[in-house]
Amino acid sequence: MSRCVALIPAAGLGARLGGERPKQYLRLAGRPMLWHSLRAVCVPPLEAVYVVLAPGDTAFAAQDWSAFGARVSPLYCGGATRHESVRNGLAAARLQRDDWVLVHDAARPCLPEEDLRLLMRECQDDAVGGLLALPAADTVKRSDADRRVVATEDRSRIWLAQTPQMFRAGVLGEALQRATGNVTDEAAAIEAMGLKPKLVAGSRRNIKVTFVEDVAIAEALLCRP
Repeated sequence: MSRCVALIPAAGLGARLGGERPKQYLRLAGRPMLWHSLRAVCVPPLEAVYVVLAPGDTAFAAQDWSAFGARVSPLYCGGATRHESVRNGLAAARLQRDDWVLVHDAARPCLPEEDLRLLMRECQDDAVGGLLALPAADTVKRSDADRRVVATEDRSRIWLAQTPQMFRAGVLGEALQRATGNVTDEAAAIEAMGLKPKLVAGSRRNIKVTFVEDVAIAEALLCRP
């Protein structure tokens, strides 16, 4: 019987945010950001959460993860890119081909449980899988290399990808093995195989902490009663 697990790539440095420590260990509402991202996916029916860390990571073992019991397993096999980390993590986790894997960003600590459950309901019987995403609300411009507008896109078909992204372990592993170039999310690798992931409307609360100003927004969301 297929399982449902989560995988969190957390081997990066978060260079755009700055700071002395990797972004995933930045303190938010009194705990590391990664703690909040783990809490968001440590819910039934997910059976396990695999955290893909850099081989030389020493910070993870220094933190208190006891709230999650034995559900969280660190994998010290992260690569130089997200693509490599997820690919290596899938191999190290030794999953069955039909197991569902939900890949979630370590930098999305505010994922609402209802968004997670909606994604699982929408994708559990889907032949491909899918991802949380937001329909574009702003007017979308395409630029040239000099940051001059060359076109205004039809935003009615533009979506902003979020995580988790949910695919079968076997298909995702194959897609990541085949993928070349700058693969910035799992859906892109699936698309490159000619498959069409399902878009599941998420929410703006599922913010990705990328820039300094995002920190205050994430803390405000985490501290809401």
